[in-house]
Amino acid sequence: MDMRLLKHFLALAESLHFGRASNACHVSPSTLSRSIRQLEETLGVVLFERDNRHVVMTPHGITFLAYAREALEQWEQLRLSLQSEAQRLTGEISVYCSVTASYSFLYALLSKFRTHHPGIELKLHTGDPAEAMARVLAGEEDMAITPRPRRTPEALAFKSLTRAPLVFIAPQASAAWIPATPESPSADQWREVPMILSEAGLSREFADTWFKALGVTPQIYAQVAGHEAIVSMVGLGFGIGVVPKIVLDNSPLQERVRVLAVKPELPHYDVGLCVLERRLKSPLIRALWDEVQAR
Repeated sequence: MDMRLLKHFLALAESLHFGRASNACHVSPSTLSRSIRQLEETLGVVLFERDNRHVVMTPHGITFLAYAREALEQWEQLRLSLQSEAQRLTGEISVYCSVTASYSFLYALLSKFRTHHPGIELKLHTGDPAEAMARVLAGEEDMAITPRPRRTPEALAFKSLTRAPLVFIAPQASAAWIPATPESPSADQWREVPMILSEAGLSREFADTWFKALGVTPQIYAQVAGHEAIVSMVGLGFGIGVVPKIVLDNSPLQERVRVLAVKPELPHYDVGLCVLERRLKSPLIRALWDEVQAR
């Protein structure tokens, strides 16, 4: 089977948009459409329902998606294993991380790697870190920079890059709802405080545990995806937020907020690189994994 067809199928399955998928594959929309039709004719089933405005994957398409990912992965491993060790590694690795991680870790992580392996192309996708491990487990990304969860899935390998504390942040301007003595918290102080928290992820879990220990149900003003938006909303005076210190240190809005000396402190967490254990058999993935120095 022509592996280009599988790549075209995966691009469309990810974006569900012919224009974006064709741009990602560097082909015209008509070429992409022909590839999908060729696959459908070969399989004898419809993989996508499409009209002038929408593209939706059929049940047959969802079933074929798992095969396409596995087939491309095995093809890549076979292709690379047939290369001589003296030959330059070539191929593509996708890395998923938050916007903060992209400029906090990637330069140090990839600068030497790019020098040692110039033939490997790196694709960077940014988004909510709470989604990172799920994307790696689903095969949507090769690797991700993410906080280590309380329980790391057995299928994942994790290499720590740094430890990051979580902090409570408040607006620089005074407000009646900001606790006067955060170092000595009480239920009465925190019961009416408007909180801006992540929708999901480790920081939300730790914040919920902190409030539960205090005996308070937090007054949620907003739940957002991504810690960077929390800094913005706190800076505007909408409430108190919980963010990793590394996000605050790299935020252009850090002067508009202040860290509250809350006791007890929230736990630190490990931020590191994760990958499916079985993907470490790939020479490409292994090369990047071995380049990273665990801390």
